[in-house]
Amino acid sequence: MLPTVVTGLAQDSSLASEEQFGPVLPIFGYDAIDDAVAAANDSDFGLTASVWTGDDALGEKVAGQLIAGTVSINCHGMAAQDPRVPFGGVGQSGLGRELGADGILAFTQPRGYVRQPAPQ
Repeated sequence: MLPTVVTGLAQDSSLASEEQFGPVLPIFGYDAIDDAVAAANDSDFGLTASVWTGDDALGEKVAGQLIAGTVSINCHGMAAQDPRVPFGGVGQSGLGRELGADGILAFTQPRGYVRQPAPQ
């Protein structure tokens, strides 16, 4: 499928409410940034999110409000991902983390170890 931009969708349409892995971008307009953030967070999924802006402070503010495993500013996807940073989603977008120290920890089994001094 060729990359496709889709407009005029209802917020609850399957293209907007289901996780997608194709080159399809649904576009929605909002009058207030808080409304856009609320709509982005109103999902069972949260693999990645991105903020695109020329205002660095605004980008940081909005990125801090988005609920996703990875949030990027002015870039998106694995091409923008630093392999030293954990990668994984929230909600129904995956379990655990890949890459970075957190990815290595996924292959470990934590164990408690307690020692008391020998009685005298």
